[in-house]
Amino acid sequence: MSRFVDGIVGAALDGGGGRGLVTGEPRATRRDTWGQVHDEARRIAAALRELATPGSAVAVLAADPGAIAPAVQGGWLAGTSVTMLHQPAPRTDLARWAQDAVRVLHVIGADLVLLGPSFEPLADLLRSYGIRHHDLAELAGHPDRLAEPVPTGEDATALLQLTSGSTAEPKAVRITHGNLHANTTAMVRSVRLDPERDVSVSWLPLFHDMGLVGTLIVPMAIGMEAVQVTPTEFLAAPLLWPELISRYGGTVTAAPSFAYAVTAHRMSRAEDGAFDLSALRFALNGADPVDTAAAHAFTEAGSRFGLRETAVVCAYGMAEATLAVSLAPLGSTMRVDTVAAEALERGNRAEPASPGATSTRSFALLGSALPGMEVQVVDAEGVELGEREVGRLRIRGPAVTSGYLTADGPVPAAGADGWFDTGDDGYLVDGQVVVCGRRKDVIIMGGRNIYPVDVERAAGEVAGVRAGNAAAVRLDAGSRRERFAVVLESAGARTEEAEKALRQEVTTSVVRAVGARPAAVVVLEPGTLPKTPSGKLRRAATASLVPELAG
Repeated sequence: MSRFVDGIVGAALDGGGGRGLVTGEPRATRRDTWGQVHDEARRIAAALRELATPGSAVAVLAADPGAIAPAVQGGWLAGTSVTMLHQPAPRTDLARWAQDAVRVLHVIGADLVLLGPSFEPLADLLRSYGIRHHDLAELAGHPDRLAEPVPTGEDATALLQLTSGSTAEPKAVRITHGNLHANTTAMVRSVRLDPERDVSVSWLPLFHDMGLVGTLIVPMAIGMEAVQVTPTEFLAAPLLWPELISRYGGTVTAAPSFAYAVTAHRMSRAEDGAFDLSALRFALNGADPVDTAAAHAFTEAGSRFGLRETAVVCAYGMAEATLAVSLAPLGSTMRVDTVAAEALERGNRAEPASPGATSTRSFALLGSALPGMEVQVVDAEGVELGEREVGRLRIRGPAVTSGYLTADGPVPAAGADGWFDTGDDGYLVDGQVVVCGRRKDVIIMGGRNIYPVDVERAAGEVAGVRAGNAAAVRLDAGSRRERFAVVLESAGARTEEAEKALRQEVTTSVVRAVGARPAAVVVLEPGTLPKTPSGKLRRAATASLVPELAG
């Protein structure tokens, strides 16, 4: 079997002192040891041997981590690849969702969907499209257990990770058993995970790479205690996150920037002694680029509850790298690189800002590349750049995907030399990675490169703007009259007068921060901004919300 599957089986059979997976919080807590998860996975694998051939693709539609863990492991034991389907939201048009799901299944070559609890009502809808489906509960009750894992090579596909964009043109990143082994091993080493002492606590969605790989597969692979709840539970009550860390003695966790901002706000109003965060040593902030203000707010709000300033660790990652590319050094406070705005925006150089300078930009240092991973910065012609020269970030290593599956067939991801263009602009300093922003989102005005994150950070500093819910979008991209708009959510702007005041304050804050005036500031109700299934802003889709300016 592959080294990746061998590790999972070994961790389950070792017993690990009874360590396992806790699910169902806060209403119906359930705990299964990794041995029990493995036993259920073997039953699912035995059923899959009757339903799918080794090397085929199986899709999983489930929300309950307690059902997902044995399902994905069972797929690997049976020699199939696994794809986590994006779940329909409560207000989703199910007919439209089904059409999108059919396109996804066509791309990944799957004709079998495993349905978890609460998704059984979709069976008739899937059947109407000719899609085979089976309830996970039925498979888990199979009378037999697979005796031995199906032999699987390192180059065999283990995971087809759907990208975070729109499902109109679905694309899946092909992750092999070798990719998973390389990245999980590097993360365990870099984070210094100890299965006997560490406890992971997470609410991240398991259809996204940070949740699936980082907070489920890694603990499963080494037999580490893991507490996993659904994103719905966190969004309904963000303080559940620190409550679970307190209750279970959580030592490691992970989240994007918006979650740290929201939780910091809620914790700042909590009573003294409400939480115990003293055990938390590694809180990965994996948004790109990292919102340094949100990270600082989280550590400041958590300090009353024993949270160490060194706990938040900034990182750089993506599905194409399986998950992690770089991590900031453990045990140190977050380092921020403050550079001169003029040199960055007009000269593509990250020159350290002079003391007292007012026109600056700040970025989090995201650490050095993980073991086995290489990071390089090049110009548009592919020529490698020096330290503090801003260019295209490229990565290479055994954890990097070889390609995508698309509607037009397989597409390679890297060049002949193995380098993969991440689509991000950034630079290197002291061996650490800095991400400035997505290349396609950069706003170009008067020969300046204005990064959306700077605009969004300025908008987010205005009272009344929901944390993590402001998007800067390009208008008339590529033309001589390129402009930008700010689209934000606010719960407080209920009247025309209040909205007008908010728009003026946001405009003033943005002009002060980046020296450019937005063509418009659009105020929306909470929950309106287009986002990916993992919660990231979809700037291109957001641009359609200002149609009077987009033409």
